[in-house]
Amino acid sequence: MLEGRHALVTGGGTGIGLSIARALAEAGASVTICGRRAEVLEAAGAPLHPQVMDVTDETSVRTGIAAATAARGPVQILIANAGLARPAHFPDISLEEWRQSLTANLDGAFLTTREVLPAMLAAGWGRVIAISSIAGVKGMKRAAPYVAAKHGLVGLMRALSADHLAQPVTFNALCPAYVDTDIVAQNVARVMQRDGLDRDAATALVQSANPHGRLIPPEDIARAALWLCGPGSDSIDGQAIQISGGEF
Repeated sequence: MLEGRHALVTGGGTGIGLSIARALAEAGASVTICGRRAEVLEAAGAPLHPQVMDVTDETSVRTGIAAATAARGPVQILIANAGLARPAHFPDISLEEWRQSLTANLDGAFLTTREVLPAMLAAGWGRVIAISSIAGVKGMKRAAPYVAAKHGLVGLMRALSADHLAQPVTFNALCPAYVDTDIVAQNVARVMQRDGLDRDAATALVQSANPHGRLIPPEDIARAALWLCGPGSDSIDGQAIQISGGEF
């Protein structure tokens, strides 16, 4: 389905990013996975292609995407997945903490999209998919910087969609609720410490945040991304697609 397409996935060595990368590769795409830790990227194995890149650093984004392009051709599918999730209690949030969240979650998507978009337009086809969150379409407690950044991702995709309606590139955001990844495991550990719960009770509490009462498999997010890259998706543009077990 995606033979001849070059896909680039940021935060592609673990979790949702890795699941999407593998799905794209299985569909025939040549897939570059990006992240800051070479050992994590290399552990993903073939057929994925590791590229060390820090999405918060403009020079790193330019050189990383240039290297991937030289090796596998222009990027036609961008999965802007890299991000940062930390608890934050307002107003006890430093400006540094605020900026770290926006830089990791929003600036990275801006920088990578800006870098690959000209080639997509020149090729006459492209897909930009930002991995936002249910926090991108609703408020969440103790997460103001994260919520602001994830709302920003949705806004970025909608603005770019409006800018390029007459061109063959689409821009969408996927907005999952709690997904079964290492980040959620870390959240369970924080709940254990905060509320004095054992692991089973803390896990149940986190799972209960999803309306259907269970964690979402990362493969569900991957299938949605694959659908947005496949045939019949040309008119799906500027959307914030919730994958959230019934959340509204």
